[in-house]
Amino acid sequence: MTDKTVQQQPAKLKEYIAIARPDNWVKNAFMIPGMLFALSIFQTPFDSALIGKIIMGLISICLIASANYVINEYLDKGFDKFHPLKNKRSAVVTVINPVIVYVEYAILGVVGLSLAYLVSIKFLSMALFLLVMGVIYNVRPSRSKDRVFLDVLSESINNPIRFAAGWFIFTPALGIPGSKWDLDWINTFPPVSIIIAYWMGGAFLMATKRFAEYRLIGDPQIAGQYRRSFKFYSENSLLVSMFFYAITSAFFLGIFLIKDRIELLVSFPFFALLFSWYLKIGLLNDSPVQGSEKLYTRKWFMLYLVLFTIMLCVLMFVKIPWLYWFLKNANNY
Repeated sequence: MTDKTVQQQPAKLKEYIAIARPDNWVKNAFMIPGMLFALSIFQTPFDSALIGKIIMGLISICLIASANYVINEYLDKGFDKFHPLKNKRSAVVTVINPVIVYVEYAILGVVGLSLAYLVSIKFLSMALFLLVMGVIYNVRPSRSKDRVFLDVLSESINNPIRFAAGWFIFTPALGIPGSKWDLDWINTFPPVSIIIAYWMGGAFLMATKRFAEYRLIGDPQIAGQYRRSFKFYSENSLLVSMFFYAITSAFFLGIFLIKDRIELLVSFPFFALLFSWYLKIGLLNDSPVQGSEKLYTRKWFMLYLVLFTIMLCVLMFVKIPWLYWFLKNANNY
């Protein structure tokens, strides 16, 4: 099928909705650990005001993410046609009106930031950060997605942004929208160790996705036409980077667990199994890690993920005295 054939029909409303990828809003579940960690530390009382902030915060980040997806699909339409799966996207198979695209982007961004402003100034900063990263990732001259390794690192930084956004919904309201900037920002910022661990964990997931895409395309020349960073990647370099991201994530995760929440040490072997299982899936031919809608087909993995999440929730709110005793006495040997 030629480009001339696939571009015959103008996009309709459903196509403009599709490029916002509402089906990918599930990725904003990365906010939930931030909420839970902050709740366990600050003991934020649940009331109608907090519930309102949670709802506005989730909607805000979903809209900001959709704004990023809109420009991603529009600016990538010339590249996605070389991908065996993405060549069926709305921006590739229909004629997208750029005026409508930029209006859609502006509406999603403005409404998302407006809702973020109602949550808190700190939450607004994370929403704005997420929106700016979408520009850095997709728009020239930066367009970090075209740069080897930086493509993974700049995309995966959205994970700790989401974590921090969820965290700031539950932190004490030391400032109010419209007032001066909160001077006690640092005291309510999430630990740097968990931010780096979250970032590197996301980088591992993204590098695994890149690896699966590279193998699926199968031709380095076509892969380079789809994504310019693929001109400099190989299967080996992607595998090595995946190993680096996983080890770095585990290292900083260990620091966080020991310093900030000892009970979560119990979950460490299950973290290792989660990473290993995901890597196994990523090594499959036509791997499901290329899209969340395909990953859902791995029912046992998804069940494990749900049970693992439940375990984390429990460990964040219970005390395990023998762990403190064990760590205290281990220092004597």
